[in-house]
Amino acid sequence: MTQPIVAEALVRRFGDLTAVDGVDLHVDEGEVFAFLGPNGAGKSTVVRMLVTLLRPTEGSARVAGFDVVTEAAAVRRSIGVALQDAAIDPMMTGNELLLLQSVMHGLPRSAARVRGPELLERVGLTAAGDRRVGTYSGGMRRRLDLALSLIHEPRVLFLDEPTTGLDPTSRQSLWEEVRRLNDEGTTVFLTTQYLEEADQLAGRLAIIDGGRIVREGAPGTLKEAIGSPTLRIDTPDSHRDSAAEVLARFGEPRPCREGRVAIGLAGGAGGMAEVVRALDEAGIPLDHLELDAPSLDDVFADATGRRLEGAE
Repeated sequence: MTQPIVAEALVRRFGDLTAVDGVDLHVDEGEVFAFLGPNGAGKSTVVRMLVTLLRPTEGSARVAGFDVVTEAAAVRRSIGVALQDAAIDPMMTGNELLLLQSVMHGLPRSAARVRGPELLERVGLTAAGDRRVGTYSGGMRRRLDLALSLIHEPRVLFLDEPTTGLDPTSRQSLWEEVRRLNDEGTTVFLTTQYLEEADQLAGRLAIIDGGRIVREGAPGTLKEAIGSPTLRIDTPDSHRDSAAEVLARFGEPRPCREGRVAIGLAGGAGGMAEVVRALDEAGIPLDHLELDAPSLDDVFADATGRRLEGAE
């Protein structure tokens, strides 16, 4: 079976700026694949090339079996797209937008009148179907955008930062819908800057930084490769350098937010008592201490030398 997403040596430049620098991707049929990275890493630029909104400067890509440059129309017929900055007419109702979307995809009007209400029910918007979209909350707009992207039952679904700005309840609801779609066989390509989102949804993920993929694999496998858990401590500024020297005896330094010291604790939880004893003997006061199993944030830090913004 043809892989639904294949990209080779994909490059996109904007003048002198190289936003995407030689990205290779292979996404299998029926998987949820996550693109994880901070703002400005190149996630959305890659998606825009894959969905034919941007032409690659170099390299090639095929989506749903079609070339994104020479067979762009066929790609667009085969995919669903919910972009972060999607423009939805606030004066139209949810039902009107779904009917318009179905017409644009060539669905018969009789089929559209059935498909639209089905999708509104699926995303929990039946009661709001006749309301103008301008009255919708952010979470409702996201769910409507998802329904619009599914009107033609696409083989591949692209979700660009689908839960940015949503409250926890709306985020969980959207996650559940992504899982249902995937269970039904839809291949999902998801971009996100949320560690938990990638961990919860993705069978595989790629970490992108500075336009390049710096780590790729299953979340569990990537975390296991980190090995030792991360020990983080907070201590007054005047003791931070001394604390770093003491901790260096127990493991390799790890990136952490400013004002904190972190290491990969070689002995795991069993080595905690010895660390605390050494800090006490050195006269270093502790404001906070925590030991965490390897996380995707640790994977990101190991790959890039810094923490993902907002991860801690």
